[in-house]
Amino acid sequence: MPKKKIEKKEVIASLQKHKTDVGSSEVQIGILTERVKYLSEHFVKNKKDKHSNTGLSRIITRRKKLLEYLSKKEPSIYKKVLEQLGLRK
Repeated sequence: MPKKKIEKKEVIASLQKHKTDVGSSEVQIGILTERVKYLSEHFVKNKKDKHSNTGLSRIITRRKKLLEYLSKKEPSIYKKVLEQLGLRK
């Protein structure tokens, strides 16, 4: 059974500031959000996978810190990212 790949290129293209941007806060938040969605689907099938659950909590904490940073530095972009990714705050 093939693994579902996270479509990083699509996420990066939708959130990047300029053509070569692959590491801005918005892009990092988008990639982490895709990983969270993927792991959430993974846990539906694999309820006893505690090791991946630890990784998920780390990903969520990192995304939360990036969102806090973005909300302080650039509130307008923060709101745009929340709407685009479907996150709530």
